[in-house]
Amino acid sequence: MHVSSGDTAWLLVSAALVMFMTPGLAFFYGGLVRSKNVVGTIMQSFIALGLVTVLWALVGYSLAFGPDKAGLIGGLDFLGLGGVGAAPSAYAPTVPATSYMVFQMMFAVITPALIAGAFAERMRFSGYLMFVGLWSILVYAPVAHWVWGGGFLGADGVGALDFAGGAVVHANAGAAALATAIYLGRRRGHGTDDMSPHNVPFVVLGAGILWFGWFGFNAGSALTSGALASSAFVNTQLGAAAALLGWIVLERMRTGKVTTIGAATGAVAGLATITPAAGYVQPMAAIAIGLAAGIVCYLAVGLKGRFGYDDSLDVVGVHMVGGILGVMLTGVFASLAINAAGAAASLAQVGRQGVLAGVTVVFSFVMTMAILKFTDLAVGLRVSEEHEDVGLDASQHGEVGYRF
Repeated sequence: MHVSSGDTAWLLVSAALVMFMTPGLAFFYGGLVRSKNVVGTIMQSFIALGLVTVLWALVGYSLAFGPDKAGLIGGLDFLGLGGVGAAPSAYAPTVPATSYMVFQMMFAVITPALIAGAFAERMRFSGYLMFVGLWSILVYAPVAHWVWGGGFLGADGVGALDFAGGAVVHANAGAAALATAIYLGRRRGHGTDDMSPHNVPFVVLGAGILWFGWFGFNAGSALTSGALASSAFVNTQLGAAAALLGWIVLERMRTGKVTTIGAATGAVAGLATITPAAGYVQPMAAIAIGLAAGIVCYLAVGLKGRFGYDDSLDVVGVHMVGGILGVMLTGVFASLAINAAGAAASLAQVGRQGVLAGVTVVFSFVMTMAILKFTDLAVGLRVSEEHEDVGLDASQHGEVGYRF
């Protein structure tokens, strides 16, 4: 194992790109809520940069990437980043272990922040902090270990493929989002009050930052600066673009209009869906996956009214459904010509992908429910009716987003 300056530079730039995705998510979600909740919603993303970063350094990285214990969790050898230094690790043999750790840190930061879209406008800030802290340690770290850290779902076990987090990030956060939407119940006035997005330019700005950062998310996951990173980069762009088009075509057919929010949401759905496949498939497969994402996620978002849960900002329809779809389609389109360390498309590989998706969603949903119950008993989760009417900005933070 030797350190490559080129690989190290690319991975550090990629980590910075993924870090920038969390403020991008803040704008994306912030624009989608009502103006009285814009600051509180932005803060839910921004605070994760502080809280999860520290927890990752203290314990999260060790649980995810410490020496494997029975395929289930990493050992505590790297507590407080002990033993994580200039020498490379087995996970990324051409960069310092610190570079790999900080790249993975940015994934750990944005994943719980994604969940917040499902319960936007109704969770107490103190409850949110406890929930995110517990979730990052008890849900994110184990799932990351199972898939990427030598656990039972990855190459050393089931053999499922997840290049950059279709299961670890998106299906995981999406299943947690479904649990929180069910547990907290609907917003006051849901179905009667006007809850339309208050700032469409924020939504597009946020989606644009997410798209930009996603090149680090996916192409950075090659962990080297060679042909595989280039392939993942191209597939990321193709998947997002095709999903954007698939979404707006269906939207035009169903509603007679093409909305800016639809275009932005379609692009994000495509990005989530291409994520597990980005480093395993050919370019035309990436377009097919993106088109499928645009259509399937659009239809999935429409189902929440039928099932009656209030997923405020469509985390379930975009991230859970998109993540699962991408994980499954990876098994359909995977090519050894793109990534010799992957697998060839086959019915057996689709089965392995199904195990990955199923285990992730069930574990995340059940554990999230348990964490919600504990947090609710400890500090309370839902804001009072009065505070919900006033808005999170004033009630939780003593601020307002706009002064006219």
